[in-house]
Amino acid sequence: MQHSEVIHNSTLKNVIDSIGNTPLIELNRVFTASNFKVYGKMEAANPSGSLKDRTSVNILKEALLLGYIKSGDTIIESSSGNMALGLAQACLYFKLKLIVVVDPKINSHTKKLLNAYGAKIEYVTKPDPEKGFLGARLQRVHELLENIPNSFWTNQYGNKKNPEAHLVTMKEMFGALEDPLDYLFVTVSTCGTLMGCADYISQNGLKTKLIAVDALGSILFGDEKSNRLIPGHGSSVKSNFLDKNFVHDAVKVSDLECVKGCWSLLKNEGILAGGSTGGAISAINKYADSIPKGSSCGMIICDRGERYLDTIYSSDWILDNFNSKDNNLSFLNNE
Repeated sequence: MQHSEVIHNSTLKNVIDSIGNTPLIELNRVFTASNFKVYGKMEAANPSGSLKDRTSVNILKEALLLGYIKSGDTIIESSSGNMALGLAQACLYFKLKLIVVVDPKINSHTKKLLNAYGAKIEYVTKPDPEKGFLGARLQRVHELLENIPNSFWTNQYGNKKNPEAHLVTMKEMFGALEDPLDYLFVTVSTCGTLMGCADYISQNGLKTKLIAVDALGSILFGDEKSNRLIPGHGSSVKSNFLDKNFVHDAVKVSDLECVKGCWSLLKNEGILAGGSTGGAISAINKYADSIPKGSSCGMIICDRGERYLDTIYSSDWILDNFNSKDNNLSFLNNE
């Protein structure tokens, strides 16, 4: 009788230890017309489904270590989705309560996940006249902090542990490659990820050119504020982290370009990812003429696409929001 081979895999002590060490995937089908390579860091493989798992745990671990919080305390954060889910998972593990302040752009799948994790959802329904929904969410955070004893704001918008978390993300990405990347495309919102990448590049003396991917209607790289449909990237308020001296260039992408990028990644690579990832795909295509032949590029696959099934991956939603003679929606055809 032939015995099957037994494979011994290492075990982890808890779900928190499973965060990070995500795969790096060569995206060799979605950019076939280009003369350069693109690698995607699969942050969607983190246990709650996004890059924000790293940020959430990095902030909470320090707060626990320094005694800012203890078991039973209440964590409060403003989030459009991914940070909320990363915190929801981590708070359950660390025995912390969680209140997430959201606005109408949060999608139904994320709300269902937050309810499953036991997080309390606090809604703001009207944008701040100057600072939009983000400004209104932050104002509500401060009101809650004043009224809830033993509460703590993780403050993804200003806590230095946000960018610091992504020194590890970059160490993993660059460690998996024989040579440093020539270009790194990073979508921006709080700019924590962007500046964590910038810090790694600077600290290691790399020549990697950092390209920010921002949303049309976001003020981070020069636009006037306007309404946006795709959550998770862009911002209506200035970043506390952003230092443009470390950014080689910026590319603006529209909501529809985010959608098209998502569908292209799905159809060509079989990867179901979120809106900001689609933005990065489109940004690389828009920037392709500026990338020398033979270059290597990196991007981050920030989150899973399941939470966007009712929007980005819904033909009805796309037709409702983008069906005009000026928009080419041929990607909706089953080819």
